[in-house]
Amino acid sequence: MKLTNEIVKDVAVKTGFDLAGFTEADELSGETEKLQAWLDKGYNAGMAYMERNVEKRRDIRNILPGAKSVISLALNYYTDLEHSNNPDLGKVSRYAWGTDYHYIMWEKLDRFLKELKDIDPEFEAVSYVDTGPVMDKAWASRAGLGWIGKHSNLITREFGSWVFLATVITNYEFSNSGLVSDHCGSCTRCMEACPTNAITVEYVIDANRCISYLTIENKGEVGIEFEGKLEGWLFGCDICQEVCPWNIKFPKLTKEEKFHPEDGHMELNLDEVASMENGEFKKRFFRSPISRAKLKGLKRNADFLKKH
Repeated sequence: MKLTNEIVKDVAVKTGFDLAGFTEADELSGETEKLQAWLDKGYNAGMAYMERNVEKRRDIRNILPGAKSVISLALNYYTDLEHSNNPDLGKVSRYAWGTDYHYIMWEKLDRFLKELKDIDPEFEAVSYVDTGPVMDKAWASRAGLGWIGKHSNLITREFGSWVFLATVITNYEFSNSGLVSDHCGSCTRCMEACPTNAITVEYVIDANRCISYLTIENKGEVGIEFEGKLEGWLFGCDICQEVCPWNIKFPKLTKEEKFHPEDGHMELNLDEVASMENGEFKKRFFRSPISRAKLKGLKRNADFLKKH
């Protein structure tokens, strides 16, 4: 049986995804030009990997020769709990409250691709979840899932920006979903709310100043210029998303139970982090995004919050 957009959407929902969109596997010329300008300014901070594989980011046919379409998938991860704002506790970004989304998305993707292959054995695909030389947000925007907000996250009409994305490159030709226009309008709440002024201009983030980068990817110290500006964030940051009207007005609870908070993962006691041993850290945060910061990074963040 030949695959159609509707069949693929049905399989996406059946395997646990919330949104699916389609677009041609064309070059991302404009997007990679913006990426290069961003890199030239050093806004990628210590993330040198973003400077590699530019040609694959530009043209995904360098990943899958013969690629004709891209299927973009989104999964809502929103849960309706809030931080206590206790100064003795460090806040954790909402995306890291439950099981690492990579494991959840990979499992769903495996089932999704298998079902499509079962329907038509001619179907071939390569898929990514935030781990390869693929511009997931750009493809999601082209596939009509939403638009890139001024905070640089993809915003969907259905779930705001509380979504994880997967990109499926395929040899199949699907009809385009059509673009969604930018609905940020004149709103600049995300820019105004960022305590470190990381959103330098609309749609541009300087990772050197982003709390999420400083507390997760950053391998060095947190600069003294950020004294009193982390606002209690120990791992990641949700400020620019929390103030977005699309996230305030239209949040919907996730259907995925594994995104709900595991005990003690919403916020961590700073003194407990300071005295934590590596064995406890590995056991407690096994299959949690928090493990990305490593114990050394988490201790650094806790120490900075306690001092500043």
